Amino acid sequence: MEKYLKNKRIFLAGLYHETNTFAPGRLTLGDFRVSKGEQMMEGCGNGSPLGTFLDEAKRLQWEVVPLVQVVHSPGPMVEDRVIEFFLEECRKSLDSVGSVRGDALFLVLHGAMCTERWSDAEGEVLAQLRSIPSLATLPIYGTLDLHANFTARMAQFSNGLLTYRENPHTDAAETARRAAQLLQRALKDGNQRLTRFVPTNILWPPTGTGTSDEPMKGLEKLARHLEEKMSFDAVNVFAGFAHADTPDTGVSFSILYDPQKNTASQLDSAAEQLRALAEQSKKEGLPEEWDLEEAIVDALEKKKFPACLVEPADNIGGGSPGDDTSVLRALLRHGVRSAGVVLNSPVAVAQLSSCAVGSEQEVTIGGRSLPACPGSLRLRVRLVSRTDGNFRLEDRQSHQASMGGVEVAMGPCALVEAEGISILLTSRPTAPMDLGQWRSQGCDPEKFNFLGIKAAVAHRRAYDPIVQASYTVRTPGPSSSDLTSLSYQLVRRPCFPLDT
Repeated sequence: MEKYLKNKRIFLAGLYHETNTFAPGRLTLGDFRVSKGEQMMEGCGNGSPLGTFLDEAKRLQWEVVPLVQVVHSPGPMVEDRVIEFFLEECRKSLDSVGSVRGDALFLVLHGAMCTERWSDAEGEVLAQLRSIPSLATLPIYGTLDLHANFTARMAQFSNGLLTYRENPHTDAAETARRAAQLLQRALKDGNQRLTRFVPTNILWPPTGTGTSDEPMKGLEKLARHLEEKMSFDAVNVFAGFAHADTPDTGVSFSILYDPQKNTASQLDSAAEQLRALAEQSKKEGLPEEWDLEEAIVDALEKKKFPACLVEPADNIGGGSPGDDTSVLRALLRHGVRSAGVVLNSPVAVAQLSSCAVGSEQEVTIGGRSLPACPGSLRLRVRLVSRTDGNFRLEDRQSHQASMGGVEVAMGPCALVEAEGISILLTSRPTAPMDLGQWRSQGCDPEKFNFLGIKAAVAHRRAYDPIVQASYTVRTPGPSSSDLTSLSYQLVRRPCFPLDT
């Protein structure tokens, strides 16, 4: 039996994007990073979920048949062509291997991807993959993000999709390893796993979904208890991605089970316990935020530096453009002379492309994406340096690694200084999830008094150890924590907190 298992042939594919339907713009196929066939094997060892699966498959002596991977960091609505292309490439790759039989399909997914036509992109993909004759009866396993908006179709057309248990997502690689090992167990015992879908009528903004805090801390604890007590293969807790306006948006759970061992009464009991705890603790998923001006005054009075000004409404890791100037303007108004702010501003980077390092120039910074925000800022700056914006994560377990491994590309960058504030201008929205972002540009983030952070929770692993205070502040933007301020059209109603 063991020799037979070592010769298992596993098809591998990846489709990864978290879609913020409130963010401006539209992503086309040309915006995505595409790897076909053997190109995917280059990800082995890069710390991503796909790379970790390849490491584990090698250890298990599986034969991996890579199909296609299509990836983009969180952003706005996606054109339908991306899904069509992904499915076409999967079919082409499967056709190319002809009559070669596979034993399973492993997918690296996000779970909160939307296109113009398909609000449940992953559910559609799974359904269409199941319609391919060579995949119709194969077990389908893989990984999902903790912020997936899990759906009934995802449950129906898969067997073993596991989600991250940590936010920040320090366990993305470990989740891929767990999913591979679960697949190995299913292949060994020959029992087909099934998935029970458990929805709720609750929405939580990303700021309320850190797993070191309630309500997620308690839900994860309950999930582990249920796994052990009832011998489920896995109990997934999905915080959901509230900034996707879809009928399936929201907190949910899935129970992966063996119908040969687990009973309907066990499933019903577990589902009820999970729903009950979520309902009981739902208000804890709506954390309070500071007024921006009051936060700066409080930090200046207490002199607890460095202090983070965390701006979830422009959360780059949640698909926002990362160019709102609200925090920078506030720091300038208060005369702060030691601060670091990162802004996505390709126009400003281009304006500085021919300037001599050390020279001064007026540039137009950020603020081009969102009508509700203060807008771009005209500022005289001194050019400190220019780089290609590439860096390697200092922390291989950084939340950033879950989106593509340890190598990060911010696009051409310019580091400038204005009135004592260091401003890192990037050409691509790059989430602040690793201190290497600053250190690669010659800056020590620990020496700033203030740090502007465009994030919700994902920054904490990197920044919490070096700061003395952290203020989550209210600013305008498509990733606002005040969900009642967003123009939902499709979410299931009634739901908390949109309806009382």
